[in-house]
Amino acid sequence: MFGKKKQKLRKEYDEHLLDTIDLAAAQWEHAKQTQRAVREEDSELIAQTMLEGAKYAFLYLEARRRKVHGHVQSSIIEH
Repeated sequence: MFGKKKQKLRKEYDEHLLDTIDLAAAQWEHAKQTQRAVREEDSELIAQTMLEGAKYAFLYLEARRRKVHGHVQSSIIEH
């Protein structure tokens, strides 16, 4: 009775997390491409790229902590 709703909510939020990770990865990739395309980098552009990377890393680690499996790509993270 109580377990089914909990599992349904967890699955729903796991899917939302995966969608958010995909969006964050795309935004990070866009920020990196923009940074490469601009001739004169400024501190704001570098900070924006770092922020997008940090968002992606946080969401990725949250998915790992929750043991969410799906279409998450670990090859995007650069150490």
